[in-house]
Amino acid sequence: MANGAGRLDLDGRPIKPITICMIGAGGFIGSHLCEKLMTETPHNVLALDVYNDKIKHLLEPDTVEWAGRIQFHRINIKHDSRLEGLIKMADLTINLAAICTPADYNTRPLDTIYSNFIDALPVVKYCSENNKRLIHFSTCEVYGKTIGSFLPKDHPLRQDPDFYVLKEDTSPCIFGSIEKQRWSYACAKQLIERLVYAEGAENGLEFTIVRPFNWIGPRMDFIPGIDGPSEGVPRVLACFSNNLLRREPLKLVDGGESQRTFIYIKDAIEAVLLMIENPERANGHIFNVGNPNNEVTVRQLAEMMTEVYAKVSGETAIESPTIDVSSKEFYGEGYDDSDKRIPDMTIINRQLGWNPKTSLWDLLESTLTYQHRTYAEAVKKATSKPVAS
Repeated sequence: MANGAGRLDLDGRPIKPITICMIGAGGFIGSHLCEKLMTETPHNVLALDVYNDKIKHLLEPDTVEWAGRIQFHRINIKHDSRLEGLIKMADLTINLAAICTPADYNTRPLDTIYSNFIDALPVVKYCSENNKRLIHFSTCEVYGKTIGSFLPKDHPLRQDPDFYVLKEDTSPCIFGSIEKQRWSYACAKQLIERLVYAEGAENGLEFTIVRPFNWIGPRMDFIPGIDGPSEGVPRVLACFSNNLLRREPLKLVDGGESQRTFIYIKDAIEAVLLMIENPERANGHIFNVGNPNNEVTVRQLAEMMTEVYAKVSGETAIESPTIDVSSKEFYGEGYDDSDKRIPDMTIINRQLGWNPKTSLWDLLESTLTYQHRTYAEAVKKATSKPVAS
């Protein structure tokens, strides 16, 4: 129920309405979190972002049952004096703002570092100085490379979970060399994590850090040339969706051998809501939020998406559904990668009793149904236009 009447936290206490300052509310994660907060809780949201396209359905019309509980503030946190005032108005600040597209990490390293570290500094400072709770969104990329990746490929310890499963409290953060600018994102994110943690230790900041492991679902990123730049390179799900919509081969970087886990956005948002409404259980913790049961190589993901898309669209797959490209060709000079990203779920399960539910097939079916319904006609029109001489 939208009014949240009678809702209890994990310890059986009534959940009181709070005001949340959400920075980056207009993005993929923010839009789903706003949706959840409006439709299932009594909380109020100050939604901060440069764009609001993905949350327009929540802001209009005025007759919706949550009217008045969400306010959009068009704001760029780099240079806006309103930021501290909005944080002061709220009980909790959630910072989702980031550059988080791998194609940008080594082609726009300065923007990446500024966006993920420098621009986040005032948010941490204002929360600490005004005694406001902070949920800061980091990334699974802070883990970098696995310990096992440094062993020979046929070494038996590479199959030992101690050498590849990523744990919040014990796993080291291992990055590549400085000239591999792909690590600019991970390094900036790790440094802001350390700052948040230090503010908690020295100044009593109440914080929770979230490390997402490949959250995917509707409204993720953009389709180049349709609702994003033609030359843009979104993350893997949107990249592959774009190829499928255009009936082009899916590009596998360096053979698509990297292993990843994928989690449905709606499962992940359930975890975030538990953090919001159970501060005593969440404060001071770093949480992996992923689905270790949905582990595949990027090549397997491409094959699965091709099969699912054929089902939801009714179109037969193209004759050669994938093509191999080098990381240098796809991402440019300075790219590097991690071999596996498998989250340990012990801490979030212990503190919040949370586990993901949705299988990879089901989340791909839901997401690709949305992609086809939303973009198929627009892509057909765009690709049928004559090219100017």
